[in-house]
Amino acid sequence: MTATGIGSLPGEDIDAALGLVFTELPEFPHLPELPARGPGADMVGRTAAALADLHVDLQPSGWRLVARPGVDERRAVEFLTRDLDALVPVAATHDGPLKVQLAGPWTLAATLQTTRGAALADPGATRDVVASLAETVRLHLAEVTRRAPHARLTLQLDEPALPAVLAGAVPTESGFGNIRAVEPSMARDVLRAVVDAAGEVPVVVHCCAADVPLALIAEAGAAAISVDLATARLDHDAVGTLVEAGTRFWLGVVPALGPGVPPPVREVVDPVRRLWHELGFPPEQLAQTVVLTPACGLAGASEGWVRTALRLIRQAAAVLVDAPEVAPR
Repeated sequence: MTATGIGSLPGEDIDAALGLVFTELPEFPHLPELPARGPGADMVGRTAAALADLHVDLQPSGWRLVARPGVDERRAVEFLTRDLDALVPVAATHDGPLKVQLAGPWTLAATLQTTRGAALADPGATRDVVASLAETVRLHLAEVTRRAPHARLTLQLDEPALPAVLAGAVPTESGFGNIRAVEPSMARDVLRAVVDAAGEVPVVVHCCAADVPLALIAEAGAAAISVDLATARLDHDAVGTLVEAGTRFWLGVVPALGPGVPPPVREVVDPVRRLWHELGFPPEQLAQTVVLTPACGLAGASEGWVRTALRLIRQAAAVLVDAPEVAPR
């Protein structure tokens, strides 16, 4: 049993952010995103600017695919390069797990714009984004490995838009209609193409929506599925089937925004214990199957809550290792 972060943190100092992560989550740190620095440091802009052989600029409607690089893309690339270089002082000798994040293919397709609207509405643009992202995965992991050569990498693909893509709920450019739903088989195959690009690096797909397509994500080859335990409507039969097949679950157990008074560790671990008890698996299997995280990114939180949240999930993970069973009432 271990704990890690989802991705984003508040503030603009990557050195301070990495210092916090490696201090509070030493067993499974991650390379944080700092969207407070502005456009290009956000989840979509960060990945879009890194897309191999594609270019983007920033419009009032969001990030748009364009023919050649401009100032917005260059700024985003500089942010990412600076963040990767900041890994060297803290991770050059790190020989444990290390997580990095990229936006997933369907979230990119639903978010990136062409001159005619979302790339999702254009099959050719979608194919270009997916192919480019697969190559970006390979290049990005190589860049991380160059700076942290001893780390055991995990890639997180952020797919907050995936349920909307499947439900046909992504709006058209006019906003008066929605783009046609993507067939589950196509969604699975596209996601698999990007997962496969990671090679031997395990991939976790993160989606903090209520209706996470668990089976689709697992069939796409993801080693783990990351959900907000308080939000996700988890079908126990589906979860049990996936656990039996070897899929791991990353459970968001502390809120992304501070609740005022921090919850005691018992309140953090009890929902995990109850879920595991209801699934009917042996308590000793919990530590091999579950990773604890915050519910989502922490970019909107105070620095005090960030430190508290990371400490809580680390403490909760330790408690669940020592006492995984449901406590008697």
